[in-house]
Amino acid sequence: MTDTVKAPGTAVGDGGARGVARPFYLYAVLANSLFQRGVFIVFLQQRGFSAGQTALLQTLLYLVSGVAELPTGIIADRIGRRASLVTGQLLIAGCLLGQVASSDYRLFVLLFVGHGVGMACVSGADTALLYDLLVRRGATAGYVRIRSRFALLGTVASGVAIVLGGQVQRFSWGIVYAGSAACLVLAVVVLRARVPEIRGADAVDEGGAGAGRAPRDATAWRAALRVATPALVTLVVVSGLMHATLTPYLVFTQRTLSDQGAGAALVGAVVAAGFLVGGLAPLLADRADRRVGYRAVVPLSLLALAAALGLTGLGLAWVTVAAFLLLVGIPEITAVLVDNAFNEAVPSRHRASLLSAVAFVESVLIGLGYLVLGVLMDGLGSGAGMAAYAAVPLLACLLWLPVPLRGARPAPGPGRE
Repeated sequence: MTDTVKAPGTAVGDGGARGVARPFYLYAVLANSLFQRGVFIVFLQQRGFSAGQTALLQTLLYLVSGVAELPTGIIADRIGRRASLVTGQLLIAGCLLGQVASSDYRLFVLLFVGHGVGMACVSGADTALLYDLLVRRGATAGYVRIRSRFALLGTVASGVAIVLGGQVQRFSWGIVYAGSAACLVLAVVVLRARVPEIRGADAVDEGGAGAGRAPRDATAWRAALRVATPALVTLVVVSGLMHATLTPYLVFTQRTLSDQGAGAALVGAVVAAGFLVGGLAPLLADRADRRVGYRAVVPLSLLALAAALGLTGLGLAWVTVAAFLLLVGIPEITAVLVDNAFNEAVPSRHRASLLSAVAFVESVLIGLGYLVLGVLMDGLGSGAGMAAYAAVPLLACLLWLPVPLRGARPAPGPGRE
């Protein structure tokens, strides 16, 4: 991979990378300062919604996000990645304000649908914008390091916000939700003021504009067919199954610990600590990429998730806490490395669209994961249900096994060497 392309008049290398990174770091802090994230289950319960209604809202959120990924990714490539981020964050902010102002379940369904669309606007556009700005500065060698710090700051901000939200909600839910909405609006201000816009037509691939190299695809669908190697398709599915394990696990651990006798204060502290661990872990991603590579880290993450779920099934709160804190960070390292692999594999012109297609698969699998794990926990009990769900990461591990054995890797996109 070469690092020679730059826009006229821009810095190259570390200086260029730092210039791109700073506003994204501030954006990460603001966009993840969602004070309701750690207590929204309590909020929904106080609104009078049953566990089944809450699970349905969460499933709806991710399924809508998945369905909306493809059109919003195409829009991001056409009108601009920054514009897509701005639209998504403002939509989420409006939905949060709507939730705190209502107790009508039917309206909550509509608000969660809007929230899902907002998530879709954000998911493919943020990393596409970051990566292409680094391409423009000739600084993509620093992407894993910057993406790791981006994840760290976002996760730490989220953990702090969870703690604060748990304290503030005792006084007013309005402050919790309005504070989250205000942080999203400030994130939009940072984007508009300090991050330049890039559309798919403006982006360039690392190997050059593409002249004399691979043909330039006119549509995202042709680009998808060009880069859809068996290794890349397998990576998309396996990554989706990893997220479909990790995301419900993070949420339902609250219920599992409660069922195992942990008090609300301990549950909140454990979840906040888990976010902190998840934020610090990606700092090891750059070293893991250089020394091991994502092909070996992927199965390690899946086995770690399976072990965490299995240990949770023992029914001992202290074992559940230990497994949660020791193992939850490993998939966060893998997520950064896999994200880099996806960015390296797809052409810049259609990067937001193709990354949205990846996010579509992940969102659908996460939504189904919520349903499956919820059914297992209701039918078998929270601990046994968690243990049974370990079959999902083990299945993903089996799917991934032929890839490193063949030495395969996602092929580079058009215009790369």
